Amino acid sequence: MTFTLSDYRRQWFTDGSGARSDILAGIVVALALIPEAIGFSVIAGVDPRVGLYASVAIAMTVALIGGRPGMVSAATAAVAVLVGPLVRDHGVDYLFAATILMGIIQIVAGLLRLDLVMQFVSRSVITGFVNALAILIFMAQLPQLTNVSWETYAMVAGGLAIIYGFPRITRVVPSPLVAILVLSAISVGLGLPVNTVADMGKLPEGLPSLALPQVPLTLETLQIILPYSLTMAAVGLLETLLTAQIVDDLTDTDSNKRQECAGQGGANIVAALFGGMGGCAMIGQSVINVTSGGRGRLSTFVAGAFLLFLLAVLGPYVGQVPMPALVAVMIMVSIGTFSWNSIPNLRRHPATSSVVMLTTVVVVVATRDLSLGVLAGVLLSGIFFTGKVQRMFAVERELAPDDRQAIYRVTGEIFFASVDRFTRAFQAETGVGRVVIDVTRAHFWDISGVGALDKIVARLRRDGCEVEVVGYNQASADIIDRFALHDKTGVEMGLAPH
Repeated sequence: MTFTLSDYRRQWFTDGSGARSDILAGIVVALALIPEAIGFSVIAGVDPRVGLYASVAIAMTVALIGGRPGMVSAATAAVAVLVGPLVRDHGVDYLFAATILMGIIQIVAGLLRLDLVMQFVSRSVITGFVNALAILIFMAQLPQLTNVSWETYAMVAGGLAIIYGFPRITRVVPSPLVAILVLSAISVGLGLPVNTVADMGKLPEGLPSLALPQVPLTLETLQIILPYSLTMAAVGLLETLLTAQIVDDLTDTDSNKRQECAGQGGANIVAALFGGMGGCAMIGQSVINVTSGGRGRLSTFVAGAFLLFLLAVLGPYVGQVPMPALVAVMIMVSIGTFSWNSIPNLRRHPATSSVVMLTTVVVVVATRDLSLGVLAGVLLSGIFFTGKVQRMFAVERELAPDDRQAIYRVTGEIFFASVDRFTRAFQAETGVGRVVIDVTRAHFWDISGVGALDKIVARLRRDGCEVEVVGYNQASADIIDRFALHDKTGVEMGLAPH
């Protein structure tokens, strides 16, 4: 899609109500980012500030140069789980270097239009991805709901009541923000025995500083970080492009996926230079942002900027925010993310589509790896599609009145998956002097199809038949001319016999 300066300005400078909604939504997202960024830092084996500073830098940078307004990017579990061995074996500076290289790879991916691979991800895979993510988001809240006081359950229930009930009163202020503020006031005022954000880890003090990773610029360093960078870049882009598609659907708008790839790369480079880990788009926080009214780039920028303000100025107060309030918000996200229509659609949709969706869900939930689940779904979709196309194929045999000529009329797609049936459809023609193979309604896709035709022609000629192939379309004729071993199409092309 084309992108102009006027489009960019419109994505920032909306009307007054739009700007207010973006700002309030960004504040809600900033609060929701804190516990997850800390948790992802723990997963990666680094100090909490590495994840928090990454979330600040990535969100603010993507708001400036990304391609999907309203989508939130920050430090994520998908990337954090990949870098633990790197940090353990080589130290955090190698993580920063790997993140810079990750960003460079993503920028190159954007220039090479690798975003187009999303065309091969079916709707069933996207639905499975969304449902699996909703399940994982809910499961991630379970540690905060086990072995806790009854006050925790009461606050979560109260938070959900506010989140779903407050919009009946007014939608001027996002209900998740109201829930966080009200529950924080109750928790602090009554001194309730509930977990707080401070219990998740020590919040950083002050502002992040700009610095290059302290690693030797040698081939050995490149050999160490390159495998991690490639994996981080691939997983980050996959989750980002899927999330962008989901936000496109939620907002009924389109976005520039190529620019988003490059924007994510630039954001990861900035994050590493300010002491942060790599990240990508976050479906949970993006849903929070959209459902809270965030649509423009301002909402994502405010999320990063307000998070920085919270860490640098209001750190002690942020530490007192009760975790049940944030758990309630994330449960809301889980409920809103899950595609509930997919359950009755299991019976209405084709069985193959349902199998692809369920396989994606099972693999993601079982492995906690979004990329593996999507890969499994895409491969299964390809297998089912190939099988479907392979069955859209027929060969009819017609014998001339004098029994001296047989005409085979081929209909459908001739490619690697259908060549076996194509070959077996031709019988031995010992009593026939001439065979015409009419491919007017057929298409040859690959060298497997060409090879099968060669095999059929050679076999019929061994039976003593004169063989003519007629009716190639132009694309089939081109591939036959290049790769066939039997007579070329320039001699044999012609109208189908009647």
